[in-house]
Amino acid sequence: MKVPYSWLKEYVDLDISAQELTDRLFDCGFEVEELKDLGAEISRVVVGEVLSCEKVEGTHLYTCQVNCGEYGNPIQIVTGAPNVYAGMHTPAALDGSTLPGGVIIKAKPMKGIESNGMLCSGEELGLNEDLYPGAEVYGLMDLPKDTVPGTDIRDVVGLRDWVLDISITANRPDCQSILGIAREVAAALGKELKMPRTDFHPTDTVVPDLEIRVDAPDLCPRYLGHAVRNITVGESPRWMRRHLALCGLRSISNVVDITNYVLLEIGQPMHAFDMEQLQDKKIIVRRAAEGEKIQTLDEKEFTLTPENLVICDGNRPVALAGIMGGLNSEITEKTTQLLFEAAKFARDNVRRTSRALGQSSDSSARFEKGISEYITELGMARALHLIEELGCGEITASAFDCSAGAPREGKRFTASLKRINDILGIEVPAEDVLRILKNLSFEVNRNGDTLDVTAPRYREDIEVGEPDLAEEVIREYGYGHVVPTFLKAATVTSGGKNPAQLRQDKLKRIMCAEGYSEIMTLSFYSDADLDALKIPADAPERNVLRIQNPISANLAIMRPLLAPSMLNIVTENLKKGNNEGRIFELSNIYLPAADGGRPEERLHLGFAAFGDEEDFFTVKGSLEALGSAFGLTFSVERAQDVTWLHPGISAYLLCEGERIGVFGKLANEVMAELKLHKDNRASHKIIMGEIDYAKMMAHAAATFRYHPLSAFPSVIRDLALTVDENTACGDLMGEIAKACPHVGDVELFDIYRGEQIGEGKKSMAFKIRFDADDKALVPEDVDRFIKKILGNLKFKLGAEIR
Repeated sequence: MKVPYSWLKEYVDLDISAQELTDRLFDCGFEVEELKDLGAEISRVVVGEVLSCEKVEGTHLYTCQVNCGEYGNPIQIVTGAPNVYAGMHTPAALDGSTLPGGVIIKAKPMKGIESNGMLCSGEELGLNEDLYPGAEVYGLMDLPKDTVPGTDIRDVVGLRDWVLDISITANRPDCQSILGIAREVAAALGKELKMPRTDFHPTDTVVPDLEIRVDAPDLCPRYLGHAVRNITVGESPRWMRRHLALCGLRSISNVVDITNYVLLEIGQPMHAFDMEQLQDKKIIVRRAAEGEKIQTLDEKEFTLTPENLVICDGNRPVALAGIMGGLNSEITEKTTQLLFEAAKFARDNVRRTSRALGQSSDSSARFEKGISEYITELGMARALHLIEELGCGEITASAFDCSAGAPREGKRFTASLKRINDILGIEVPAEDVLRILKNLSFEVNRNGDTLDVTAPRYREDIEVGEPDLAEEVIREYGYGHVVPTFLKAATVTSGGKNPAQLRQDKLKRIMCAEGYSEIMTLSFYSDADLDALKIPADAPERNVLRIQNPISANLAIMRPLLAPSMLNIVTENLKKGNNEGRIFELSNIYLPAADGGRPEERLHLGFAAFGDEEDFFTVKGSLEALGSAFGLTFSVERAQDVTWLHPGISAYLLCEGERIGVFGKLANEVMAELKLHKDNRASHKIIMGEIDYAKMMAHAAATFRYHPLSAFPSVIRDLALTVDENTACGDLMGEIAKACPHVGDVELFDIYRGEQIGEGKKSMAFKIRFDADDKALVPEDVDRFIKKILGNLKFKLGAEIR
């Protein structure tokens, strides 16, 4: 939120610099993200009085003798501005001066005539009409004749000012205004707060037939309306236009500017309806009908639902509650009667509507954080005072206050001084506690250790009890008073990571060693991401946790698997020309509880490899290296029912017979919809997978034990088998390992198809290593092992020795 230093001084007598103010605000819990010096880029620009002005023959130029006071009298400056004249007071940029945008002015000849500077327009000084009258005139700025030559131009046009851009946290909606910040500054400096005037004098006139009612009090707990007639739409005074401009708003007209001014000054979003455009002279606050439409002031049309709150006249919506007014009731120069609106809307409803429609505004940003009823009352009174002060309308007696019965006083509760100090861990003197709370507008009565407290009405963030009071006290008393101490129940620990964290770190190191880069993605995505992977509607992955108030429709569900996140990153890389890579992420997926209780978070390892050199076996090798690092041996079985993987080039990953994950080549149907360039060969080599980390680690030993290598040599035998064409290699290797406990490694080294084998058959040759810890294996032992293996293969898979 932008807060001009000069505007803040109207409410608090500031005797510190803008930089010091920034530090004090930080101590109070408000971060100043930027302190902008309005005149920082301007130097050596002064008021110049044009003593004489002569046209240069044959050009559009004028040679001027300029009185610049102590900087030189006269100084010759050549200008091409058409409005220059003798006696004019105008900004003069001297030799070596700087202007906004990094422009440096140097003395140099123009058409052979010496020029020792430049006479300036308002645009060249970064000004507009709202910041200084006459700044947008074509040509030079014509300053008042009482300005003294040689005076720094920043002092003349009001650029000796600063704007603080303050970050307002969600728990302090009372500070999203100039007045709210002024309260904090006054309390921090021990100064008096000067409240803006809110007095006004309505006439006895009543607008006939005017009616206001609220049909949705749960979404609109307070709605104030006040009619004003005999409106004279015109220009706002300079002070108002300047305040708006410093906060980044352009002046529109006095009536519209009043609503914007109250928004910035008080923090109350307001709207003004042209009463002549209200059908039946009614205002009804209700839920929108299904399919009802509205066109807002920015000329966008929206189709509404009963989840949206609208302000309606007798027939149609005229405003989107808390967000923006309708185009059909806006204030124009023909407006003669208006109805001011000031309301408190349910912030969750405003947030949902804003997100769902993709429509936001300065008003919605404030309503989403919360507006108190006190601010609603103050904002209406301030707007009516400004109508009277600017003389642009007659305030009638037609006033409406629709309330759902909210309290008209601040929260009352008791607190303990000792408890406050216990929370802070230091001893804050009772006098300081009382002083700070009173400076922050809390009503406090002390009875020994007990405090009877009434919070200000605008502090709806205050919860009943000592913790919030302790926070208020320490941010004003100063965090520097806090002395580092141990909690009473604290114990000294050795620190470091626990075994589970060390295991995760180890996994990440192994994946990095295999050439994978770690990524971090959001825990949310949309149903469309599951659709992209062809996940069936009745699949378990479709049972998801939905976000009640998503940031956008693309982030509406908590992810039930990591694969969509992996695919999105791979696709983005391929589209940007990164044609190869390996990525992984160790992160949670989210599964709803069957009984509706707390959702389950499960740690999964997602991974993907893409590029011309990648295939099923390169990824399989990486996974075997990962398993080996944890003392695990993985096996595979064909996976034909995973919709997002190719049915012939994918496999389930097994550990001790349990499925712990799946991996394989991306399915052709999924790949076809990625809209990748057809010439990108890498787009046809995407291998992806996902492992349940908890299941994998359940098979890993808590500690590694040394197992000595056999003192006896290994024996290696080759075994060629004839099997049916559809027999999987993994099945054969698995059965070989099961058949004999002395089998070590099993490696496929040849596949042959031909007439000698027969149609529908293939030959697969394996290299088998046999080990024994207790003796040296002799040929008879190995023959016995081979015989057992062949018998097992024939019985289980119908395999014959070739």
